[in-house]
Amino acid sequence: MTTYPGSCHCGAVKITLTSAKKPEEMRVGRCACSFCRRHGARTMGDPEGSVEFQAAPGALSRYRFGLGITDYLLCARCGAYVGAAMPDGGKAIGIVNVNSLDTRDTFDPAPPLHHYDGEDEDRRRARRRKFWMPVTIIA
Repeated sequence: MTTYPGSCHCGAVKITLTSAKKPEEMRVGRCACSFCRRHGARTMGDPEGSVEFQAAPGALSRYRFGLGITDYLLCARCGAYVGAAMPDGGKAIGIVNVNSLDTRDTFDPAPPLHHYDGEDEDRRRARRRKFWMPVTIIA
């Protein structure tokens, strides 16, 4: 397993992505929703890996929209979008915004744009279970 560190712009939210995959083997994507497009997000998850977000006191902001089933994680100090987490069966799964990783330039610079309009909650959860990874949030 390899550890890929990162953080928000100001460093108040630290990120640790752990994966056996090399960056070029990871499935990076871009969501077409207005939130992700406005943040220029490139996100990925590795179901066999994990991601941890560790925030300084008061530094993590959570934002929900759309179906309201996911916490989009932002730094409350600098505003950087670092990832997302969704409760799922007593645990949480999530993704990381690879733009927040120290090795961001090694990931696909122009991943495909995905449109998820029209998904209901069941379909969205099923899709995410295939591609998202275990997530830990320490705030």
